[in-house]
Amino acid sequence: MQKHWWQEAVVYQVYPRSFQDTNRDGIGDLQGIIQHLDYIKTLGADVIWLNPIYKSPNDDNGYDIADYQAIMKDFGTMQDFEELLKKAHHRGLKIMMDLVVNHTSDEHHWFAESRSSKENKYRDYYIWHDPVDGHEPNDWQSSFSGSAWQFDEKTGQYYLHLFSKKQPDLNWTNPDLRQSIFTMMAWWLNKGVDGFRMDVINLISKPENILPDKDGYIAPIANGPHVHDYLLEMNKKVLSKFDVITVGETPDVKPYDAINYAGFDRHELEMIFQFEHMGIDQDPELGKWRPKAYKLTELKQIMSKWQMELNGKAWNSLYWNNHDQPRVVSRFGNDTTPEYRVLSAKMLATALHFLQGTPYIYQGEEIGMTNNYDFNSISDYRDIETVNAYRDLVEEKHALDNHAFIEAAHRMSRDNARTPM
Repeated sequence: MQKHWWQEAVVYQVYPRSFQDTNRDGIGDLQGIIQHLDYIKTLGADVIWLNPIYKSPNDDNGYDIADYQAIMKDFGTMQDFEELLKKAHHRGLKIMMDLVVNHTSDEHHWFAESRSSKENKYRDYYIWHDPVDGHEPNDWQSSFSGSAWQFDEKTGQYYLHLFSKKQPDLNWTNPDLRQSIFTMMAWWLNKGVDGFRMDVINLISKPENILPDKDGYIAPIANGPHVHDYLLEMNKKVLSKFDVITVGETPDVKPYDAINYAGFDRHELEMIFQFEHMGIDQDPELGKWRPKAYKLTELKQIMSKWQMELNGKAWNSLYWNNHDQPRVVSRFGNDTTPEYRVLSAKMLATALHFLQGTPYIYQGEEIGMTNNYDFNSISDYRDIETVNAYRDLVEEKHALDNHAFIEAAHRMSRDNARTPM
């Protein structure tokens, strides 16, 4: 196994919107990160992972990108980013960008062109399908509740969105689309960024046949038939030309999948984020919205399995929480008694840093931040996943009552991680 710098690095994740506000508009900004570079360096971090800072209408807090090569005005300017990059590098800190290429915003100019007519050259940049028997092509559900298909009146077809309807999925079978993405990635790397965290990257290759067969079966969405072809092409055309860190967010994977994506001889990614330990306290039917009890031994077994099965074959990413997960002290520690909050936070940190892999620390984790229990009504939440789940499970399906849902949101909503640092 060849040794790489990212195997001895610690990554500190910054969610810019809630990290530090310098102009008193209530929104964190790039200048706030610049002001705290010495602090981050003092923690022992080597890499700063920035959640999306691109131009976006913020339907999903920046994961709906309207322009990959422009900075969101809330956060500052490209000049601010270049200052951040320069001053971080001066301190020996690297910058890792969030790469969101499974989908864009519906306000991206590619999609505006794509939906303008079936003949437009950008039409095939997205996934369009005729109605089937007057309704959606299949029963795929969005991760944010409801159908994953949205009907477009102008052209009479549905477009696919695995997340918000304002996040149409890109069509990776189109070589022009792939080249547009690779060109954009190279632009950032030539600017000096040091790597990418790749959002839901194992969803970019959809099943070749999205219609149900005679038994109603449709192939799973994750880990599609050409995903490795696309990542090999990405590596060959872009990543291999730079000395960078890459980590792919990959839901629904097992250790053998991780070896396929990030094996030392695979030439795709350097590591992946898996979610098996993140699902340990979630209900099989309602997921995070009906938290369930778990045993510490079960958590240990999962963590040990990933350590043992990847050893010598691929590199682990190590994390307890991030912008999509509740605060780890509230989840796997004790946040009700001050001395146990500190003790359990140190215990969780010790466990993580003594495993083999690259640790990812989320802002506030180093001071034992906890979930916010002041959100007592659905109106207090801003996260689209939480708001949509409430409408779906409480108001429409009546699968949960208001009290049960708010209790679950107290424990599991993504907004718990997005309160101010």
